[in-house]
Order: sequence, then structure tokens, then C-alpha cells
Amino acid sequence: MESFLYQASIYLAAAVLAVPIAARLGLGSVLGYLAAGILIGPVLGLVGAETEDLQHFAEFGVVMMLFIIGLELEPRTLWDMRHKLLGLGGAQVALSTLAMMGVAMAYNQSWSVALAIGLTLALSSTAIVLQTLTEKGLMKTGGGRSVFSVLLTQDIAVIPILAFLPLLAVSVPVQISADGSIDRSHGDHADEHGGGHAEFSLSLVDGLPGWGVTLVTIGAIVAVVLAGVFLTRPVFRFIHAARLREMYTALALLIVVSISFLMMLVGLSPALGAFLAGVVLASSEFRHELETDLEPFKGLLLGLFFITVGAGINFILLFDRWPALLSMAILVILLKGLVLYCLAVAFRIKGRDRWLFTLGLAQAGEFGFVLAAFSVGQGVIPRYVGETLLLVIALTMLISPLLFILYEVISRRMAESKGDVEADEIDDEGPVIIAGIGRFGQIVNRLLQGTGFKTVVLDHDMETIALMRRFGFKGFLGDPSRPDILHAAGIDTARILVVALDDPKAAISLVTYARKIRPDIHIIARAYDRVHVYNLYQAGADDIVREMFDASLRAGRYALENLGLSEYEAAEAENLFYAHDRVAVRRLAELYDPNVPTSKNDEYVALARELEKDLEVSLSARGEEPRRA
Repeated sequence: MESFLYQASIYLAAAVLAVPIAARLGLGSVLGYLAAGILIGPVLGLVGAETEDLQHFAEFGVVMMLFIIGLELEPRTLWDMRHKLLGLGGAQVALSTLAMMGVAMAYNQSWSVALAIGLTLALSSTAIVLQTLTEKGLMKTGGGRSVFSVLLTQDIAVIPILAFLPLLAVSVPVQISADGSIDRSHGDHADEHGGGHAEFSLSLVDGLPGWGVTLVTIGAIVAVVLAGVFLTRPVFRFIHAARLREMYTALALLIVVSISFLMMLVGLSPALGAFLAGVVLASSEFRHELETDLEPFKGLLLGLFFITVGAGINFILLFDRWPALLSMAILVILLKGLVLYCLAVAFRIKGRDRWLFTLGLAQAGEFGFVLAAFSVGQGVIPRYVGETLLLVIALTMLISPLLFILYEVISRRMAESKGDVEADEIDDEGPVIIAGIGRFGQIVNRLLQGTGFKTVVLDHDMETIALMRRFGFKGFLGDPSRPDILHAAGIDTARILVVALDDPKAAISLVTYARKIRPDIHIIARAYDRVHVYNLYQAGADDIVREMFDASLRAGRYALENLGLSEYEAAEAENLFYAHDRVAVRRLAELYDPNVPTSKNDEYVALARELEKDLEVSLSARGEEPRRA
């Protein structure tokens, strides 16, 4: 017991220290967990042989993760995305697998081991890529959507891959080891790692003929589907009658554990059953309840899995063969990048989106750790090959941030070199120029045109302009932040400039330039948040609209009305808050210093607190004290 508590303390302390640091450095939680495992394993030696036993327990986090992935994928959503999932995503997994398999066979691996290696390296890092796309605002771009489709396909592909890999263990067991000798221990790894079902003696398929195994397997899958459709609702209602919050968590765990147990009984991957159950329950009204209850367990167990992977990395092998391992990692990135670039060309992904698609998915990913460890445990690949795979995957993930930096460099150069070619010839002028025609800009444009005023619309997104033209609105393709485009649109004579760009830096740059060349023009700018307001104010914007501010005020007014205030009282409170906030933001903007964090700007903090107290006094003195529930 003391040993267990000691080991648990070591693992949790390592995670608590390493993961926040990795997140602050922009490396992502997966690399943080790996770093924690490396620290307590090879570096400090705080954990030892028990890591493998703990890893079997931690692999349950993978099962939970796939169950939650299934919950997020309604059958209708999967059907709507079928073309990209089967076409773009399916082609990426298949072609990358074949490319990696060919290289592995060139390194004298058997076809079965080479195929397992190809399947492992074909997958990219969902955690790193999605986090980076979100942070850089690239998720809504054409390239970002294509990347997401491929990542979703890869997540789904993990299920059949986990079910398929054990079948490779029955192939030729002879392998060439690292020193050139023959390694015949291929089938022994399942016993060493407890893989497969060697440790699980109870099985419904033992001794059955082939057709019997098939029937039992189909029966188990049908049972999972029928239970998800017909049993979950009455069971949840029964649990709800107890009015005990922890019972929901217990039921969620029971669903995952029992399905995993059933899949093991019929010789299938527990992850396969968990994913299938998740998809079945995705359209259930209890979907969010299950997801919320299991998310902490999934996160902790999956993190524990990555820690055990990091703790098990063979650093002696890394130091002895680092030139070869680094070369392998670079080769993986180049091969996957070549496949991705060809697919981008074939599927007509152009410009910056093509490079985002190519460089964003070129690394191996966290599922590679899962598949590599699973393959070793099932006796599909030898231990030394598995250790090499883990190191190569980790190196490609560490290189991944550099790939996104390379994308940004290429993106900037493409904007500079191709901007003149892609831009439309602007042959129209009007009193209002609208820079950016997204969700914000299009409302402004429709209001002005509907009222009878002429506008000149500029946007650098070809798809957006094409869609706008299809609905009968005139717009011009071009980067509004470029001076030549702005002058061609009539900035010298326009009365109003509406800046509705998605990129905050581009918006500030445009406002600064427009104010410099036209001190008299009225500039209305869309702001992302309060700090962006301050920057736009200092750049010279006249009216600044926070994109969520008015919508939030309306939501707050509805809440006040439903808390007992009359419509008049709620509207009065809304107007008072609006007027106070406009004055407050202007006063705070005068104290804002972009070189000093707002939390460290004492004068700014003092004024903000004073203004907040003034707001409370103004609202409470409105004529009637707001009622509080």
C-alpha cells in the first residue's frame, strides 16, 4: 500500500509540475506528460519496473477517449462529412501507411511489422494540431477545415486499426534485430507485457469454430447497439430517481467498463466496443451528461498513459543512435508531407491552405504511442522496434511547432508575392468602404445597402467573395490592409471606413494607415476584446464595436426580465450599463500601455476598480434596487 501511494504521488506530482509548464510554452499537454514521464523515469529514476504494469491500467484512458470521441460523432454528422472523411482523410491514412510501410521494408522488416509501423506513423497529433490551429485562428480557414477532417478520420481509424493489429501477430515471427542478429522473441512480448488475452482466461470464443466466433462477435456488437438504443433511457431515469450526483458517474463508468469486458470476452478490442457505444449514444439526451462525467477520468488516465510512455523511453538507445533516430523523424515528416501535398493538389486545396494542410499534419501523433505500445504488447512488433518508434514519434512531435513557424513564413511570403496577381481590379467607388465581409461585415453591408447607400466591399478570401457574389452582392477580392488596394477602392474620397477584419493585428494596421492618410475620415472598427479596443483607439478609430458586446447586453437584459424586472426596468439597466461602459473604456484606453500587462499597471487597475464601484452604485440607485433571487 505504501509503495502504491508513493508511486501515485510521484506520477501526480510530475504531471502537476510538467504539464502547466509545457502548456505555457505552447507545447501542449501531451508533450508535458511525456516530459513528466522522462523526468521521473530515465532522468531521476524514481519509477522502475512497475511502469509496465501501470501502463496496462493507464491504457483504459485510451478506451475512455475513444468512447468520448464516439459521443461527439452523431451518425448524421458522420454521413454529412462522408466525402471528406472517406476521400481526403481515407486517402491520407492509406497512402501514408503504404509510404511508411515501404520504407520499413527497405530497413529489412517483414511485411507485417512494416504494416504495423506504417499504420502507427500515418496518424498525426490531434492534440498539438487542434490546439495550434485554435490559438492561431486558423480553424475556420479552408486549410484548417481540411486538417480537421483528416484528424477526425484518423481518430475514427484508430478503432479498426486496434482491432486489426492483433491479426498481424500470427505472421512470420522472425525479425532482424538492431545488431543484425535474428530475433525470434517476436511472440514472447505478449507474455512480457500482458498483451492480447493471454492473461484473461475467460472467453466466449474459446474452442468455437470459425463461424461460431463470427456469430458470437456479431451478437456482441448487436447487443451493444440495442442496449444503447433501448436500455440507457430507463436506466438513466432510474438513476435520476436516486438524486445522487455520484450515481451518474458510476453509471458512466459502468457503461464503459462493461462494454470493454464484453468485447474482451469475444476477442475484440475494448476500444472498438467503446467507440461503437459512443456513436450509438451520440444522439441521446444523456450524451452531455456522460461526456461530463467521464472527461476527468479520461484526462487523468490518458495523461497517466503518456507519462508511462515517457518513463519507458530508452534513452540509452536515443543517445547511442541519435543521428539515425533524428534522420528517421525527418524522413517521416518528409514522406508524410509529400503525401499530404499531393493530396492537397488532387483535392484542389490552394495557396496558404495547401501549406497549412501539408505542414500541419506532417508529424506523428499521440495515437502513435498508443498503437506502438499496443503492437509490442500484442507481439506484433519486437520490443526494440517499439522503442525506436516511440522515440521517432516523440521527435516528430517536438519538431511540430517548427513546422507551424515554417507555415507562417511561407504564408507571409505568399501574401507578398501573390497579392498583386490575386487581387481584383476595383472599378467602383462609394461613400463607405467595408474591409472584411465575414459575419460582422455582411450585416453592416446589408443594412447600408438596404437603406440605399453604396458600399465598396473588400475581402482577401476568395471563397467568401464568390459566395457573396452568388447571392447578388458585389465585392472585390483583395487584401484591405494593402495601400494600393485601399486607394483603388476610393479611400481618398470615402466618408466612412468600416474595419471588420478577423485578424486583430491587420485591423490595427489598417486603422493606423487610414488615419494617417485621411485624418478626416470616420473609422468604425470591430474589436475582438477590450485590449483590442484600446489598441484601435490609440490607432485612431472613431467608433469601436466589440463583436460580442451588444449580444451579451441583450442576453443580460433577458436574464433581468426573467428574474422579475419589468421590460422597462431591464432596458433601463441595459442602457445605463451601455453608457457607463462606453465612458469607462475610453478613460481606461487613455491609461492603457501595450508594453505593460494590465494586471501590473497600477493606475489602470485602480481606475478599473473605481469605475466598477461607480457602476454598481449607478445600477442600485436607478430607482429600484434590483431584486435578487
